[in-house]
Amino acid sequence: MGVLSCEVNGGIGLLVGSSKGVKCEFTRNNGSVERYKGSLGKLGVDIGITGKSYLKWTVSAPVGKKLEAGALAGRYGGIAVGGAIGLGLQAHALVGGATKKIALQPFNAGGTAGLNVAAGATSLSLQSAQ
Repeated sequence: MGVLSCEVNGGIGLLVGSSKGVKCEFTRNNGSVERYKGSLGKLGVDIGITGKSYLKWTVSAPVGKKLEAGALAGRYGGIAVGGAIGLGLQAHALVGGATKKIALQPFNAGGTAGLNVAAGATSLSLQSAQ
């Protein structure tokens, strides 16, 4: 289906959670690009300060289901783990979207910079930025 690449704003993690703005591009397998904006939230342990970070997911839908333009808009939920002392890694596995059937699997561990420890439930809300 394609790859979703997101730039996550830096910020401060609170003891029980955080919310950060995101700007994303969905690059379909045919090379076309859709832009999205939204927020990435965490509920659970999220302590510290992070700079801008980058996440990538492979996007998949049920077999035989074609993703129309803007299909990634919606809310996703899943789990996240990560940490940083200087440079660090993070990963988020999510399911959702408007149809609740789109899967976002970590393409690679996302890079982050700062001093942070995070683990728990995560949510991603996207809306079209076309």
